[in-house]
Amino acid sequence: MAVAAPAKAAAITARAVTAPTGNVTTLPANTELLLRLSQEVSSKRMKEGETFRVALAQDVMIGNFIVLPKGTPGTGYISYRTGKGAFGKSAKMEITMRSLDLPNGRTIALTGTTRQEGTGNTGATVGTAVAVGVFSAFVTGRSAVFAEGREVRGFTRETLEVALPQ
Repeated sequence: MAVAAPAKAAAITARAVTAPTGNVTTLPANTELLLRLSQEVSSKRMKEGETFRVALAQDVMIGNFIVLPKGTPGTGYISYRTGKGAFGKSAKMEITMRSLDLPNGRTIALTGTTRQEGTGNTGATVGTAVAVGVFSAFVTGRSAVFAEGREVRGFTRETLEVALPQ
């Protein structure tokens, strides 16, 4: 009895920038990608676990072939978050890249974490404590904010098979 060969994931089809060669290659795991936030991500309005949109900030190429085009949409999520607090304590937040969504319906898993802290108000807290004592507890730090359009690094989680045009 014949045993069926294991199914392979569909290959990504590259777009030629110059003359095509016609072979199959791979995009290595941990390939660095430059991603751009498609929206503001703020510790003031978002909670741990919430997702946000990103897009590739530049083409990913193998030789003269575009493997992942600039603008390919993707997703990230808030992996850690603290709120701002009393006595000038600022908020802290980490975002992690999750995936890229290709037009053919394929999803590419990503990884990569970036951290942001809000600026503290320690100086204001000390000044308030000296001036009015107990009311310094009402001086809070600032929210952690990743501005829309900010570029962050992400990495492919696994090796991806790429079919170069014939």
